[in-house]
Amino acid sequence: MITKIKDNFSNSLKSIGLPILAVIWVGFFWGTTWIASKEGVRYMPAIQMVAIRQFLAGSIYILYFLTTKTPWPKGKQWKTILILAVLNFTISNGLSTIGVKYISSGLGAIISAVFPIWIVIISFFRGERIAKLAIAGLLISFGGICIIFYEHLADFLIPDFRLGIFLSIIATITWSFGTLYAKKKASSYSPYFSLGFQMFISSLLLFTYNGITGTTVNITEIPTITWFAIGYLVIIGSLVTFTIFIYTVQKLPPEISSIYVYINPVVAILLGSVLFDEPLTLSIAMGGAVTLSGLFIVNKSLRKTRATQNTLIK
Repeated sequence: MITKIKDNFSNSLKSIGLPILAVIWVGFFWGTTWIASKEGVRYMPAIQMVAIRQFLAGSIYILYFLTTKTPWPKGKQWKTILILAVLNFTISNGLSTIGVKYISSGLGAIISAVFPIWIVIISFFRGERIAKLAIAGLLISFGGICIIFYEHLADFLIPDFRLGIFLSIIATITWSFGTLYAKKKASSYSPYFSLGFQMFISSLLLFTYNGITGTTVNITEIPTITWFAIGYLVIIGSLVTFTIFIYTVQKLPPEISSIYVYINPVVAILLGSVLFDEPLTLSIAMGGAVTLSGLFIVNKSLRKTRATQNTLIK
């Protein structure tokens, strides 16, 4: 009897514990990718770095699934893959990487974390009703952003800083459109295989941009430290953590699997302060906390809306 109870407890712990550990992994290591990106763009054009990262990661995904004889996407699934490749990996990933060249990695992570707010705003312009809870979350997050930027008011006179903020915001908007589109066009084939194609296609588009604009450096001129950053982004950021993230989405309810959004900025801010001497001020700490609190409320509202819709459908 005791043995049976122990076995049941052990199985329950594994079924719950592993996904929770996976969420913590995603939150921490996606936070560290901001640091790797910051390091990478110090010595090479950001778009070229993103292109190399997506090409290597996408190729590895595709080669793996080819060896396992996974069915290829068919028909309209290719349209979905192409659109997500453009929105999520070409525009969003590309612009956010350029943006972190001009602003701190912590600030870039905070801006990227507010993409659920854009989802609410986009839904509003599509004619959907916004819940009062979501409006409250929006106002709180906006207040947090104001606190963060209070000490950066003078920085807005610097063109590069303004550019970094602008590109980072556009990146969150395109990621939001991609998220909404992905939910609408959820496919039945392997999400990992799809992810590989999205990365690979985006790399071709980015390489094309590099070729047309001539914004590249010879790979022999790329220092070793930058190759280490790219390797980290490919292995940890794209292959391992993306795979674990999809696992958390499959195993956990959205309110738990989305916790990584609140961990990323904290990790990026702390590591940025230690490794790059990025300022860790009271306004950033307080503003970040307020912004993430508002984001939590927005996510809670979105979950309630989805739950209501599912109940009505049933």
